[in-house]
Amino acid sequence: MNIREELKKSRRLVVKLGTSTLTHANGQLNLQRIERLVRAMADLHNQDIEVLLVTSGAIGVGANRMALKKLPRTMPEKQALAAIGQGALLHLYEKLFAEYGKTGAQVLLTRGDLDDRIRYLNATNALLALLRMKVIPIINENDTVVVEEIKFGDNDSLSALVAAIVDADLLLILSDVDGLYDADPRANKDAKLLSSVREISTAMEENSRNRGSSFSSGGMFTKLNAARICMASGVAMVIANSAEDDIIRRVVAGEELGTLFIPSDKKMHAREKWIAFGTLLQGKIFIDSGAQGALIKRGKSLLPSGVTKVEGEFERGAVVAVLSAEGRELARGMVNYNAGEIRLIAGKKTSEIEKILGEKDYDEVIHRNNLWIE
Repeated sequence: MNIREELKKSRRLVVKLGTSTLTHANGQLNLQRIERLVRAMADLHNQDIEVLLVTSGAIGVGANRMALKKLPRTMPEKQALAAIGQGALLHLYEKLFAEYGKTGAQVLLTRGDLDDRIRYLNATNALLALLRMKVIPIINENDTVVVEEIKFGDNDSLSALVAAIVDADLLLILSDVDGLYDADPRANKDAKLLSSVREISTAMEENSRNRGSSFSSGGMFTKLNAARICMASGVAMVIANSAEDDIIRRVVAGEELGTLFIPSDKKMHAREKWIAFGTLLQGKIFIDSGAQGALIKRGKSLLPSGVTKVEGEFERGAVVAVLSAEGRELARGMVNYNAGEIRLIAGKKTSEIEKILGEKDYDEVIHRNNLWIE
């Protein structure tokens, strides 16, 4: 069956609306487009398709309310604008959804809400509870209180994480672009739109390093990061142009619009998703070629004998990146020992751990069950 045909089976949909979708070029809200998109989501909801909306725009709306031509640079000023804009944006969504008999619920998240395992599960359960109540969650990053260390940074990544944790069938990212091109269409008139992508290449990433509008925080690069999360999590993702007529219905109907990122056949378990994408990385562990083969090819745990270097300071239970000797990220995992202990036992046999540390709670630096392989 054509992979686009599979989208017709979608029963749980995440729609991400970017700032460029919500506003005109001058920063004013594009009310006609927002109303049209809300109506489409409400109609899908009438067909018993669960819908979650991830929306950008709080800071942009706040800036518009304050008659600013461009966003300020400092975090406190951005947070103040978010406080001004979040209420106005939610009020608009609630008003429009209510016109079609739908109930929306505001959900504000920070990276820190997903970093802690218990809070990650609580956020997941809260979203699923809203869906069971036939409510449409309206999700945004909590820009008013967030600090740089726990920012998602862009709502493309947030939407992908939401799609992953609720096991969505499809993430639809709507923006002001038609999809992913094989070159920058603004600089190359022969650039071709890619209908589908099975693997994200280095060349794609290099071609995508552009920013969005003056009121947005992302460009195509952040969308490719979102696609990586979705593809690994088994969630289909489509980037499409919000200016297209009836875009949401047509994508869900399997029409060939935008760029479809084809998901992995393998579904990740909840614990794997949290290790891979939910939590913030606390450090890095470099390993030798022997350990790399054991992890990647044979699915083994990481033993201290394969560790060559440790970067960062972290405690037991932290999630770290596992890198090759050349610095390429191979995996992520939850450590059984802290950074100082791993430095002491790096390159040693498991039989030497107790002598070096005075005790041995585990043979492995990271057990296979707590590893996510890229």
